[in-house]
Amino acid sequence: MSEINSAVRQSGQHGPLGLYVHVPFCASTCDFCAFYQTTPTADGIDQYMKAMADEAALVAWDGRRIETVFWGGGTPGLLSPQDIRRLGNIVSARLGGGATEWTVEMAPASVTEARLEALKEIGVTRISMGAQSFQPELLDGLGRQHTREQIFRAYERIRAANFASVNIDLMFALPGQDEAAWLADLGEALALAPDHLSTYCLTFEEDTKLWVKLSKGQVKLDVEHEARLYETTWARLEESGYVQYEVSNFARSGHACLHNLNTWRMHEWAGLGPSAASQHAGWRGGNVADLVKWQELVSRGERVTEDRVQLTPALLAEDALIFGVRMNAGVDLGALRGRFPSAPWDAVSAEIARLTDAEVAVVKDDHLRLTTRGRLIADTVGGELMQAFSEAAEA
Repeated sequence: MSEINSAVRQSGQHGPLGLYVHVPFCASTCDFCAFYQTTPTADGIDQYMKAMADEAALVAWDGRRIETVFWGGGTPGLLSPQDIRRLGNIVSARLGGGATEWTVEMAPASVTEARLEALKEIGVTRISMGAQSFQPELLDGLGRQHTREQIFRAYERIRAANFASVNIDLMFALPGQDEAAWLADLGEALALAPDHLSTYCLTFEEDTKLWVKLSKGQVKLDVEHEARLYETTWARLEESGYVQYEVSNFARSGHACLHNLNTWRMHEWAGLGPSAASQHAGWRGGNVADLVKWQELVSRGERVTEDRVQLTPALLAEDALIFGVRMNAGVDLGALRGRFPSAPWDAVSAEIARLTDAEVAVVKDDHLRLTTRGRLIADTVGGELMQAFSEAAEA
């Protein structure tokens, strides 16, 4: 137990604490989305707010300052200005001072001056806008409920509100999207000059409309096409002055997403709201993905997480390595061994040697990084590292 407590201290209590807030309300479900969401109603939102206050009171904050806040969904920007302030007050009561970074996800169709004013009032510093594409036919194919004109209008309003940082989300390898179409989307985004760009390769998640289309053969995977678009993206954004710090994330100086970095480095974060994940106080798990059940639980003073696992040095080391290799800075192996000395490093070192022999990774001065080829298959590399940890645990 002392070893586990040590791992927890090293993973979080001497590092930043993050807060993730899941706002589950969406006007419609996009074809690619697998996140928990539900249709908003006045009573549903009111009950959600009450339950958020109840759940926040159940978390053992231990007087720690929350460094980063992230509101995801769903569509947090769908809340009315009044409800934005209500939720902001619930969060602010737990911050222990102003957060260094406070991000809110918004959809272009829901960006209004009144909502932005409310977000500024509560202390939000960063807006992440889910554009996904600028091309009408591609937006239709994703089931998105906004137009290219709404993207431009929303971005103009966000910039006029003077948030410290603005991100635009884009997606590539969409059905019907060739390289020229993707470059056109990148060009449109770059013309807006956001502080940060997230570019995600389309993935087909189970229980989504796109998954159904894939299973029926209505859309097809093309791994080589995806790889070309990855490399095209990396080159184009580097030319435009953006620094890639993770496989899918690019920022101008000083604008990397601190909340995501906190998560990828296996520090602590508490999650509030239905389906919200937490890694906090020695445990990892996710809240029940059902608004009504979640409300019932917290109203009884119960904070029940699903898939609850106790954090161990091996688990934290495994995830720090898997997420770490996705970052361009790579992983300081010496620092990781010092942080989690009891992890199965002999087995992991053998796997790292195999990866370097395959030229998907390099190790220099005890620092592990993926090569360009390795970054193209980062998920596969992560799976192989995970397997090495798993086999060591079974030995």
